[in-house]
Amino acid sequence: MLRKVGAFDPVPRDDLLERINGLRRLMANAGIDFALLIQNVDCFYFAGTMQKGMLVVPLDQDPLIFVEKGTERALMETPLTVTPVKNDKEIKKILIDRDILKGMAGLELDVVPVSMFDRLKRVIGFDRYADVSELIREVRAIKSPFELVQIHKSGEMLAHVFAKARDVVREGKTELEIDAALVAEGRKVGHQGFLRMRGINQEMMTMTVQAGYTGAISTMLDGPITGVGVTPAIPQGSSFKKVERGIPVTIDYGGGYNGYITDETRSFVVGELQEVFRKPYETARLIIEDVMTYGKAGTDCTEIFSRSYKIAKKAGLEEYFLGHGDGKVAFIGHGLGLEINELPVLTARHSRALKEGMVFAFEPKFVLPPYGAIGIEVDFIVRENRLERVTKNSIDIVQL
Repeated sequence: MLRKVGAFDPVPRDDLLERINGLRRLMANAGIDFALLIQNVDCFYFAGTMQKGMLVVPLDQDPLIFVEKGTERALMETPLTVTPVKNDKEIKKILIDRDILKGMAGLELDVVPVSMFDRLKRVIGFDRYADVSELIREVRAIKSPFELVQIHKSGEMLAHVFAKARDVVREGKTELEIDAALVAEGRKVGHQGFLRMRGINQEMMTMTVQAGYTGAISTMLDGPITGVGVTPAIPQGSSFKKVERGIPVTIDYGGGYNGYITDETRSFVVGELQEVFRKPYETARLIIEDVMTYGKAGTDCTEIFSRSYKIAKKAGLEEYFLGHGDGKVAFIGHGLGLEINELPVLTARHSRALKEGMVFAFEPKFVLPPYGAIGIEVDFIVRENRLERVTKNSIDIVQL
C-alpha cells in the first residue's frame, strides 16, 4: 500500500541482518553486551522503520523492535519481528524476561539528550554503559549494493533538478525564486522533502542558492558556502538577493531518495564570468580532476586534502580556499548516506583509508569577499581502483 503513494524501495531483510551483525561484531570488540537505540535514523538503518519506540540489539539474541506508536505502519515497513508496547516500562519487563539486561549497555551518547538518558537509566535499569554511536557510524560508512542503488536514485533526482536550473536562473531573479522553483521540481519527482544532519544544532536546507556577496558572509553552519537566509532565526540558505550579470550563482542541492542523501553544487552565470572568479573556478575543476586520477580504496583522506590544498596554494588562493576568515571549514569532503555528515570526513588531520563502498561529497570551493563565492561539489563512490561519480552531468559552469 505504501509503495503505491510513495517513492521508495523496502530494505531487504538480508541487508538489515547484515547491518545488525556488523554492529554486533564491533560491540563485542568494545565490550558492549546490548545496544539501546532510539535515534530515528539509526533505528531505520538497522530495522527498516522509525516508528516511535526502541530498537534493542543484544549480542547473542535476535534484535527486538519495540513500537509504541505507529505499529500498523511498522509492520508494513520492516521484514523483522515487531513487538508492540504501551511504554518503556513494558520494554524493561520483556528485556528482564529474556535475560538481556546484563553487562554493558550501549547508547547513542552523541545524540541522546541527558533527560532521555536519565529516564532510560531509571526505567530500563542498566548499571554500566558506553557510547555506541561511533560503532554505528563505522557500520554505516560502508554502503551495501542495495544502498548504492538508493544513492544513485537520489543522484538522478539531483541531476534532474540541475538540468532544470538552466531554465530557471535568470538576471533579476531572487535566490529565493530560484530555490522555490527548483525545490518544487525535486518534490515533483519524489524528493523526501528535507535532509538529515547528525548532532545538536545541526540543521541543513534542502537547497542553498547564492548570487554574489551572500556567498561571502559566514555563518554558524559548518560549510564553506552557506548563504545568509532571510532571518537571523535561520541564518543560512537563499535570500532576496537578485542575480546580477557576470556574478556566479552557486546552487548547492541535496537529493533525497528513500532516506539517502546526495549533495552537489553547480555554478551558473548570466553573461561573461567576472575575472575575479575565473581562477578560483578553474582551480576547483583542477582539484576535482586531480582526485579522480588517484583516488581509490586505500587512499588516505589526509592525502586527498593535502593534494587539494597544494593546488589551491599554487594558484595563490589558499586564503580563500574552503571559506575565508572565521568562515573557513576544516574539511574538503564528507561522507553521505542517511545523514549528510557521515564517515569519512576528509581533512588535514583525520587519517583514514578510503574503503570500497564508502560514499562522499567532495567540495573544493572558494569564498572571495566582498564579491561572493564559487565552487563545485561532486559525489563519489569509492571503488577498488577508482572513484565513481554518482551523477554523470557536467561540472562545467553554465553560461546563460
